[in-house]
Amino acid sequence: MSQRRVVVTGLGATTPLGGDVDSTWKALLAGQSGVRLLTEDWRELLPVHFAARVATEPADQMERVEMRRLDRSEQFALVASREAWKDAGSPDEVDKERLGVVIASGIGGVITLLDQFVNLNEKGARAVSPHTVPMLMPNGPAANVGLELQAKAGVHTPVSACASGAEAIGYAFEMIKNNRADIIVTGGVEAAIHQLPMAGFAAMKALSTRNDAPARASRPYDVDRDGFVLGEGGGILVIEEYEHAKARGAKIYCEIGGQGLSSDGYHIAAPDPDGSGVQRAIKFALENSGLSTKDIVHLNAHATSTPAGDVAEANALRKALGADADHVAVSATKSMTGHLLGGAGAIESVFIVKALQDRLAPPTINIENLDPAVTVDVVRDTPRQLPAGDIAALNDSFGFGGHNVVLAFKSL
Repeated sequence: MSQRRVVVTGLGATTPLGGDVDSTWKALLAGQSGVRLLTEDWRELLPVHFAARVATEPADQMERVEMRRLDRSEQFALVASREAWKDAGSPDEVDKERLGVVIASGIGGVITLLDQFVNLNEKGARAVSPHTVPMLMPNGPAANVGLELQAKAGVHTPVSACASGAEAIGYAFEMIKNNRADIIVTGGVEAAIHQLPMAGFAAMKALSTRNDAPARASRPYDVDRDGFVLGEGGGILVIEEYEHAKARGAKIYCEIGGQGLSSDGYHIAAPDPDGSGVQRAIKFALENSGLSTKDIVHLNAHATSTPAGDVAEANALRKALGADADHVAVSATKSMTGHLLGGAGAIESVFIVKALQDRLAPPTINIENLDPAVTVDVVRDTPRQLPAGDIAALNDSFGFGGHNVVLAFKSL
């Protein structure tokens, strides 16, 4: 493996908790929920009447003429990428042939697809937007960011369901390690709060149906959890080769140590109960980062609030970390953001970076009765101070199809 080191130099976000990183992080530490009742009439067609929409609409951050040619997922990508690029110092002087973009989406422009299908059926072909195909492409978010930045080292879109955002960051990390780029804008976004995707997840019995208490619906590790809450938005990181970042005087948040990838080979939508795939991914992430289980003090869990998934993950964490799991502060931030699908692993990586910077593990809310099958150390209700000195943290993400991704981050 190359000795090139990879660091984080910029962060961007648009989430159910805020329109940028700062507002999102403050709300997260305060234990606020971004879950709200839907206002659309179509909610009455569904057994679920709530979701976690972004707190700040793209219309408040972009020109409307620009929005007309973009799917909602592409709008999220541009909003968050612009923030991250500015946070990185707007390094417009970088060699464009060494600048890349790797941004994931698990579903792509599904809202565009469904809305344009209605236009076709109700009004005919002339009513279909000429921007339809570019708007519905899964690579649309990455492509639009790449065009804006004139990135020429490669523009890529990993698609691995709810692991997509984390896999994008891992892919970007490998590009820099292997000298294919010096600086990359990476992360994941999703915009799927629409009647058909929600109906599909509801038909699988994957969504919580707590219509009487939406803010308390996402409750990872609680004994009475009944499914996840669909969210939208995303997170973006600017990552960079260490010497390249130093040479231009960039602010450096932390280092990405490595990644671990595996697959379950078990079921299209259910986790392997023995957690062996997750354990392998953690093992690989630690090995690739030169870390041991003793170095890990914090973990942002995938923990979606499903009955089977939360326990399978917690058991895998306990097995992978062994006795050292006792000193790992586990946060389940989907309790506040909902599940951003392809954007989840990306925004949760932003949370890891902020946790290392502020030495605070965010809380998990809505745990009224901790499931006795969960034996990891869950941070509940209020943030927890992390140790001083050199520390490391993990972010794990899993996707339908059995995809497992674990990213390791180190303080600097």
